[in-house]
Amino acid sequence: MPAAHTSDLLRLDRQVCFALAVASRNVIALYRPLLEPLGLTHPQYLVMLALWETSPLRVADLAERISLEPATLSPLLKRLEANGMVVRGRDPRDNRALAVSLTGKGAAVRRRAERIPGAILERLGMDVTELEELRDSLTRVISAAR
Repeated sequence: MPAAHTSDLLRLDRQVCFALAVASRNVIALYRPLLEPLGLTHPQYLVMLALWETSPLRVADLAERISLEPATLSPLLKRLEANGMVVRGRDPRDNRALAVSLTGKGAAVRRRAERIPGAILERLGMDVTELEELRDSLTRVISAAR
């Protein structure tokens, strides 16, 4: 077996995919204890973030907004609906389409969720500018990979 050299393109520590996967798992794990008291998982939190911006949203638009397939989104919506956070119904603009709306409970959870970004910043020990630059770089990676 050949010795690994720092110039070896197949070294694990040189792989963007590895760094992204580990960063994703570790950062999402930071959210868990913050989301549990709200009764949300991280994927459900992403749904709620989108709905706190715009409600109602057609399921297809919501799936696109949070980059999930509608089939993956459906069980998340069922659980959020069972927990009283959202309701699903026909889109008033197009009764062929299904739309998701916040309930009063779902809207009220937003106030409690407002502390999450600050807690994540504190836990990561990074400033807002640094994280915004990272987000912008990752957004470019996402666009390039599509």
